[in-house]
Amino acid sequence: MDVRPEFLGLVLACAAVTAIPRVLPLVALSRMELPGWLLGWLRYVPVAVLAALLAIELRSAGAAGLPAIAAAFAVAFASRSLLGTAVAGVAVYWLLG
Repeated sequence: MDVRPEFLGLVLACAAVTAIPRVLPLVALSRMELPGWLLGWLRYVPVAVLAALLAIELRSAGAAGLPAIAAAFAVAFASRSLLGTAVAGVAVYWLLG
């Protein structure tokens, strides 16, 4: 298999653009002692991001999407299983879609 230099350069540039914004803050913040209020605030970032992504999906879910989301929430609440949640949501979406 022959890899052209411009293709290899493009792949390496994409890898750098993806990795650098993730690695630099991690390296910089791992050496600093963050104040308690900031650590408390940062705990809510994953929940806020997940809520924003979910709001977008709820708005565009369609007729089969809302019952699938409800089924996934029910399974997640009852079992706390990521695999079960995904299977339930996809199954209901597939059955109603």
